[in-house]
Amino acid sequence: MSTAATASGPSVTSLFVRLKLSLVRNGLKGSSKRKAVWIASLVISLLFSLFVTLCLAMLHGHVHAGTVVVLLAAILALGWTVMPLLFPTGDETLDPSRLVMLPLRPRPLVRALLASSLIGTGPLFTLCIAAGSAAAVAHGAAGITAAVVGAPLLLLGCVTLARAVATANVRLLSSRKGRDLAVLSGLLIAIGAQVVNFASQSLFKQGGLTALEPVEAVVRWLPPATAVGMVDSASRGSYGVAAAQLALTLAALAGLLWFWERGLTSLMVTPDGSTLAAAKPEKDRGGAGGFWSLLPGGRTGAVMRRTLRYAVRDPKTKSAWVSSLAVGAIVPVFNALQGTGSVYLACFGAGMLGIQMYNQFGQDTSAFWMVAQTIASPRDAFGELRARAGALALVTVPYTLLVTVATAALVGDWAAFPAALGLALALLGSMLCTGALASAHFPYSIPTEGAFKNVAPGQAGLAWLGIVGGMVSSALICSPVIGLTVYVSLSDDPGTLGLLALPLGTAWGLLVTWAGLRLAAPTVFRKLPEILTAVSKG
Repeated sequence: MSTAATASGPSVTSLFVRLKLSLVRNGLKGSSKRKAVWIASLVISLLFSLFVTLCLAMLHGHVHAGTVVVLLAAILALGWTVMPLLFPTGDETLDPSRLVMLPLRPRPLVRALLASSLIGTGPLFTLCIAAGSAAAVAHGAAGITAAVVGAPLLLLGCVTLARAVATANVRLLSSRKGRDLAVLSGLLIAIGAQVVNFASQSLFKQGGLTALEPVEAVVRWLPPATAVGMVDSASRGSYGVAAAQLALTLAALAGLLWFWERGLTSLMVTPDGSTLAAAKPEKDRGGAGGFWSLLPGGRTGAVMRRTLRYAVRDPKTKSAWVSSLAVGAIVPVFNALQGTGSVYLACFGAGMLGIQMYNQFGQDTSAFWMVAQTIASPRDAFGELRARAGALALVTVPYTLLVTVATAALVGDWAAFPAALGLALALLGSMLCTGALASAHFPYSIPTEGAFKNVAPGQAGLAWLGIVGGMVSSALICSPVIGLTVYVSLSDDPGTLGLLALPLGTAWGLLVTWAGLRLAAPTVFRKLPEILTAVSKG
């Protein structure tokens, strides 16, 4: 073997491309179901990509085609930037810290990672949208030439942007704070759905796309949307503007590559922050103070503190709480803003947080054995359940009051406010009642691994039975207050009768909560081993 051949060796880029293909191929081995799901998702992605490309191409010649495709390119770039931060486990190759021990230079590594990043359904979908967008606005020889250049530049810009941002935040993504960032995904998706709802309603009105033209005039100068703007400008004969947009696109791409290379260099020469933190002296955690000192003493205060700490620190519990808080407020408030809301929709928020009472012991996982050791009688079980319900009510009651006040203010229906608040509190009490019973009779394990796996295999039936059965039972338990509320809303004097509905609904909520805890406590005490077995499967 010659010395030259030995020195050259395989290029890093081709090696990384083969590694990416091997990762995809090896991920499908050993499971026919996984292979079937992957093939089905690939077929669906291809069909959807072709459909989107065809729809965009059909905009060719439309007066607002440029506005649509430029804004679509900007949204696409925003998605590429944000999604790796919200779902860091979606692509393991996003983590370049796995390569820091290898003798690789940053610049060849950037080329290799960029080439391997272009493999997958995401880049294919992006390329289809870029091709469809370019076809929608390309006219004449200059436009077609610009389209041939612009579509690949949009794809490269999106992929490079995602890689540069992910590399700059890779230490954050691998930390607990990074995992907590995924909690925001549910909130952003919920808000984004409402924004899309508002936007679609505005766009489908007559002249809706015209209102977006000022925004499009700015966005077409923001890379990498400038790649599509360049095609539109060249097709209109504005060659100077097209040249400026092409230069801006290339400059932004070069800047992103430089930023990415600098991030890789910093990552390779900087010690891991987690090891540095472990080497530091342990912090003096101190005793309970501040807000915690306001909690009652004894078992009740300790359990309430533990439950609230779970909601703040445990990723799964925090995700459930944040999603419930966000969706519970978004539905009534956004419906009120759209002019189709009702103050009674505020009950939706109480219902969303009431679901958190179900499967109280599942969040303890196998550590429930420590809780079980402290329960020596049904009275102890009642105290445990009462403290957990109290921690939930500590957040839910003021939250329900706030959402009801905001909804009433937006719809301007203060006369129905007392009845709506009374109904919401009665519904919350009913869900605390059925939640305690469901926790005793239908406990299930919440796996610690997997961001979107909330039930251990084989326990999905238990989870559905407890939640759905509990929600239906809650509606039945709350039916007297629902009937009273309907009577109040149909009466000639809803304001005066509503003042009576508020204390009655509050008292009903407290009564059924107490009854549910009393009924569930003996079952919890009797089934402690079964509950421990059920919640330890994760």
